Amino acid sequence: MRSADAAATAVLLSVLLAAGSAAAKDNDTAKHAAAFQAVLDCRGVSDDAQRLACYDAAAAKMGEAESHGDIVVIDRAQASAAHREAFGLHVPSLDFVTKALKPEEVDRVDGIVDKARADQNGRWTFELKDGAVWRQISGDLLRPPKSGSKVEIRKGTLGSFLMNVDGQPSIKVHRDQ
Repeated sequence: MRSADAAATAVLLSVLLAAGSAAAKDNDTAKHAAAFQAVLDCRGVSDDAQRLACYDAAAAKMGEAESHGDIVVIDRAQASAAHREAFGLHVPSLDFVTKALKPEEVDRVDGIVDKARADQNGRWTFELKDGAVWRQISGDLLRPPKSGSKVEIRKGTLGSFLMNVDGQPSIKVHRDQ
């Protein structure tokens, strides 16, 4: 190993150790996964060669952590799809998924009715094409829903949800599945 390579490796190790110990100290208050934070920490390295070495090492560790399932990396489209799938279900541990989404993406979803059936009290259950199942709680529909009906579901007050079916007045609904 050339002495320049050895020196660069020694500097890289010291930077990574410093970043690791800083991350360990702030572990309770860290906002990011350690593997991602190590990449962010490289921004503070002033020497170009050391910063590049830091980024290379941190990126390799982040790639390894992602491949082992220790961190999960998603983009906006994946976050939107995950939110849509869980919309209406009480899953507070998935709130981090909506961090990158706009408020209108978080507060409403559109869907298409696959099947609709009324119970003995005239309340409808809607199975949407995406697999979500919504049950009518209150309100009245002017026309019965059918397969292919377009629905808009939005957040109401106090954790409730409102659904419009084919542009009809809103009914209050609850997500079952």
